[in-house]
Amino acid sequence: MTEIHIRPAQPADLASITEIYRDAVLHGTATYEIDPPDQAEMTRRFHATTTDGFPYIVAELDGAVIGYAYASYFRTRPAYWWSVEDSIYIAPEAKGKGLGKLLLNQLIKDCTALGFRQFIAVIGDGHDGSASVRLHISAGFRPSGTITASGFKHGRWLDTVLMQLEMNGGADTLPGKPPLQPDNS
Repeated sequence: MTEIHIRPAQPADLASITEIYRDAVLHGTATYEIDPPDQAEMTRRFHATTTDGFPYIVAELDGAVIGYAYASYFRTRPAYWWSVEDSIYIAPEAKGKGLGKLLLNQLIKDCTALGFRQFIAVIGDGHDGSASVRLHISAGFRPSGTITASGFKHGRWLDTVLMQLEMNGGADTLPGKPPLQPDNS
């Protein structure tokens, strides 16, 4: 059996990342984007995320990227600087094999090490049975709320579920210096 490797994403991975996201945009409801961005835009997003110091990782099997995940600020205003949001996308042929859990666990480890206090999941088309909700619950996230009918895609209204995981003491202690600071506040 071949082993899946989780590693930092590299610019050479962006063609695969773009294709995975393209499929998610065109056929899925996890993202509310309607038109898939091209590789140039995905490259811009990748550099914006990694330049800010956030983890951006891929899952690789037999030399092929089959999933990716990254963390970014939940919001960039200064009061939010201790909160981070995750994004996880899996290639269609790799779904349902535990890959999301590997990627999410690595993001949690990386963001905990950076010093974040709250990990937020903003889950498009969220409901109790959705794979993303189940994944986040398995990693210790708890429901924080639902924004009903917040998106319209593929001919139907979609709810957005918010979930969160406390890290590094959460709200029980005062924070120190923000883990990372965005350029735009």
